[in-house]
Amino acid sequence: MYETIRDDHEVLRAPSTVRRAAMVSVHTCPLDQPGTGDSGGMNVSIRQVARRLAEMGVEVDIFTRASSGRGSWIGEVDQGVRVIHLEAGPDQPIPKADLPEHLCAFLYAMLRFEADEAARLGVDGPLYDVIHSHYWLSGWVGRHARERWSVPLFHTFHTLGRVKNLTLAPGDTPEPPVRLANEERIVHTADCVLAPTEHEAHELVHLYGADPSAVSVVSPGVDTAVFRPGTKNVGKDGVLILFVGRLQPLKAPDIAVRALAALDRRAPALRARLVVLGGPSGSAGTSPDALGRLATELGIADRIELHPPVPQTELAAWYRAADLVVVPSRSESFGLVALEAAACGTPVVATDVGGLRTTVRDGVTGLLVPGADAGAYADAMHGILTEPGLARAMGEAGARFATRFDWRNAAAGLLDAYEQRVATARV
Repeated sequence: MYETIRDDHEVLRAPSTVRRAAMVSVHTCPLDQPGTGDSGGMNVSIRQVARRLAEMGVEVDIFTRASSGRGSWIGEVDQGVRVIHLEAGPDQPIPKADLPEHLCAFLYAMLRFEADEAARLGVDGPLYDVIHSHYWLSGWVGRHARERWSVPLFHTFHTLGRVKNLTLAPGDTPEPPVRLANEERIVHTADCVLAPTEHEAHELVHLYGADPSAVSVVSPGVDTAVFRPGTKNVGKDGVLILFVGRLQPLKAPDIAVRALAALDRRAPALRARLVVLGGPSGSAGTSPDALGRLATELGIADRIELHPPVPQTELAAWYRAADLVVVPSRSESFGLVALEAAACGTPVVATDVGGLRTTVRDGVTGLLVPGADAGAYADAMHGILTEPGLARAMGEAGARFATRFDWRNAAAGLLDAYEQRVATARV
């Protein structure tokens, strides 16, 4: 039904007809540390796929909003990849809800940069062959840049507002109508909407009315040079359960804490402990103090460790040290954490939703849990942690499974999609 880009590309390929790509990421910079604020799997994905596109001869400029107090600046982060920080609104982090009023300024700054750069390089016509916007805020910018430059627009949502509203945590704030309306406009304007899984492609068609022929499935990847199996921390005190992600209702860190309490009541001999790696995100974010208070109320304060996000090499070491990784998200477009854990040889217990149905092979690399019941999570964790043979088999299967997802293959699939639409536009 949807065009699926194969995941077994030969990366060595003929020179591409796409020479320059403009990526747009208004609300978060791909250089930011994932796991806090608005930075997460999207940041990892943009940085990794841009690097691999550059390796295949495509120069990539990533446009983002200046928010560090440095004003407009350009950083070449990899050979052939630049991150261009544009002044649009206050030069500091601001809530996503306030960003729409600064999108016109961002668009103007991006168009001005392109015109100046094209003149400097002597390019007659648009500097970029394609625009690739990420998240709905960037899609607004991408739609208008497409009109100005007359080049194909590609869009990746990373999360869908209507899906989030269908899976809200109790007390969480619904996504606003302005987001939903703009997502629908982007779906019907973009030359190609990119989905990470067949499941999201289906949601785009049935929740947004997308034309199936305009939706392409390109799976993200995992850096198996960093995330790979290693020696477990044999002899540690009790079993280690790991939660990685932003502290927000969507990611449901509270379910991880409640599940640990239920597991401790059921199997105190396991001496299970939970390590949380992540920081607050958004106005409805869950503070570390709130998780600490919850753990105290449940009588497991001594079993919880709360740490800020860590760099990828350190994160990989945490995955390898863990006996199990828990991903209790209420929705996920893909579920990069689950795939990174699998690549490190660690079983995963995750919610049976969205992209997690792709990144976790139920009963093979981990277990999927329906709903958000802490007791059900505790049961699933108990089943793995009390069966060393099963845990070992799941870890080994996960490491093999993760090798199917490679950033070079993801970039090759993306470049195929670019080339197909560019060729059609030139006919």
